Amino acid sequence: PALLLLVPGPGGASEITFELPDNAKQCFYEDITQGTKCTLEFQVITGGHYDVDCRLEDPDGNVLYKEMKKQYDSFTFTASKNGTYKFCFSNEFSTFTHKTVYFDFQVGEDPPLFPSENRVSALTQMESACVSIHEALKSVIDYQTHFRLREAQGRSRAEDLNTRVAYWSVGEALILLVVSIGQVFLLKSFFSDKRTTTTRVGS
Repeated sequence: PALLLLVPGPGGASEITFELPDNAKQCFYEDITQGTKCTLEFQVITGGHYDVDCRLEDPDGNVLYKEMKKQYDSFTFTASKNGTYKFCFSNEFSTFTHKTVYFDFQVGEDPPLFPSENRVSALTQMESACVSIHEALKSVIDYQTHFRLREAQGRSRAEDLNTRVAYWSVGEALILLVVSIGQVFLLKSFFSDKRTTTTRVGS
């Protein structure tokens, strides 16, 4: 199995979309401080029945979350100790189909736009408006991400359905051709001249 160490982005969030081959397992590691609130959200975008196994462990190997053959899910927890937390996605139950998996792992809260330390006054009206706009934009980003995932999953399902319909149409055309040729030969055998042989016996 491949082992990847996450590098948190702004606000301690890591978003990755990766390919998970059949009979494969992919693990990720994140160093988390005790008392930090974390959220793991994942979704299978393409492949098979759009399901995957997911497992989350603390630094001591205790299982915090475990789900089998899930299409999507979200799990929130608070780190009980310092250390490296591991979460893995497994496609080992699948023999032929590989999956495309998206996950978003958020560690901690986003830092405030206007830190409260070294301030002697409350936020001004413009600063409060900036905070409100910032929160609204974060919600918009989350909605856009989910809509992109749904669009990718819908496109994958449509392409798969289109491929099956194309194969079915080709199969029907071949069957129709074979049946038509068989009927032609069958009708031809009904109307073909049958020659009879007459034998005369002389005296």
